[in-house]
Amino acid sequence: MTRLRPLPSRKVIKILEKLGFQRVRQKGSHLFLRHPDGRTTLVPIHRGDELGPGLLKEIIKDCKLTREEFLSLFD
Repeated sequence: MTRLRPLPSRKVIKILEKLGFQRVRQKGSHLFLRHPDGRTTLVPIHRGDELGPGLLKEIIKDCKLTREEFLSLFD
């Protein structure tokens, strides 16, 4: 099993957009994304900071993906 390593929020957003998620709204530093099938997630955007493994795990869970599906889109 591949370990999740910290990723910049813009890369996470790019992966989610590849999966069909669309930007719905942004309030402050939090971007809300929704998939046409109803799945939603919230991605914090802090310039210079990366999203840690725990937060990535929560985003992956929100999107109802497996870790492998998410990481396959990263490469």
